[in-house]
Amino acid sequence: MNATSKIARVSVHGGHSGQFCHHAHDSLEAVVRAYIDAGYTWVGITEHMPPLDDSSRYPDEVADGLSAESLQKRFIAYFEECRRLQTQFANTIRIFTSFETETYPGAFDYVKQLIKETRPDYIVGSVHHVDGIGIDYNRSHWEQALAKAGGLDLLYCRYFDAQYQMIRALEPAVVGHFDLIRIFDSNYMETLEIPDVRIRWVRNLALIKSLDLILDFNMRGFDKTAEQYPSMPILKEALRIGITVVPGDDSHGVSSVGRNYDRGVNLLAGLGHNCQWPKPRLYKWNQDLLSPGS
Repeated sequence: MNATSKIARVSVHGGHSGQFCHHAHDSLEAVVRAYIDAGYTWVGITEHMPPLDDSSRYPDEVADGLSAESLQKRFIAYFEECRRLQTQFANTIRIFTSFETETYPGAFDYVKQLIKETRPDYIVGSVHHVDGIGIDYNRSHWEQALAKAGGLDLLYCRYFDAQYQMIRALEPAVVGHFDLIRIFDSNYMETLEIPDVRIRWVRNLALIKSLDLILDFNMRGFDKTAEQYPSMPILKEALRIGITVVPGDDSHGVSSVGRNYDRGVNLLAGLGHNCQWPKPRLYKWNQDLLSPGS
């Protein structure tokens, strides 16, 4: 019997779909059905927030002529569809309707506006930009951010400072792919131990703990780098200080639903994690979703 067969399958950060995300695949309903087929107990559908304006669009959105206004309308449609699916499959799987933030100039106020307008169940706080430059879109963009920062250690410092500011400003229930900045750094283990870098990620973990937030154990990292996000030194420190760690498959279509789940959960169990997955803290208007038996 698989060692993880009795461990509940959940994703605190997942459910991107081609219907509402330009770099994902399949309809949102197909993705939800894939979670059901995979035996998930609950899942947070965490679509990316739309761009603040045309200058905040991703390159593929620009290339296909998608305006910020059209993407903002699509985001509203996402919430309508996700709520519909939440109701449709209520007796089969617990769906949380959420979204993933961006971190660039003006984003925090826009996130707060979107929260008021859409009333998500919770949000995932992520950093995909440093100094306004995307760091995970491709290597070329990451290198542009590196050049602007003026050095690898400075790039990491800028990333973790932006993350700290995001956590302080938004207090997201979930902090997504904590060390995404290492995505194109083959020597990231050494970089993470540079004193000015280490002091920042340790500081950020302490903030996550003090606010009682969930750290996304992001298994998409296995597809992008040698290991999950966060990397092992950060993960061990997070567990040492008692941070709540919950799996997120960060799926981008049916084919990636639950990918690497057993691998990730076995790793956590080997580190002494009890593999009990608390649900994220919800906004006050959705507290009924955590009623007994939900």
